[in-house]
Amino acid sequence: MESVVRVMPREDFTLELWFSTGDHRLFDMKPYLDRGVFTKLKDLSQFKRAYVAFDTVCWPDNLDIAPETLFDRSFPAEN
Repeated sequence: MESVVRVMPREDFTLELWFSTGDHRLFDMKPYLDRGVFTKLKDLSQFKRAYVAFDTVCWPDNLDIAPETLFDRSFPAEN
């Protein structure tokens, strides 16, 4: 299973991600910001508090998103 080793939240509500597989990918969080607990992340300052823990992306208040979702629904970052 892929695990997240680094995350960089971006101004456009995307997450720049680096995985244990060596993959460098982008994940668009915008479709999730109107869903359940993720509505808290509509505030850019909250969104930018993303960090890596437990092999995935987390935010304060016990928010996280499955690493499989991050990998499967992201696209390769252009270098």
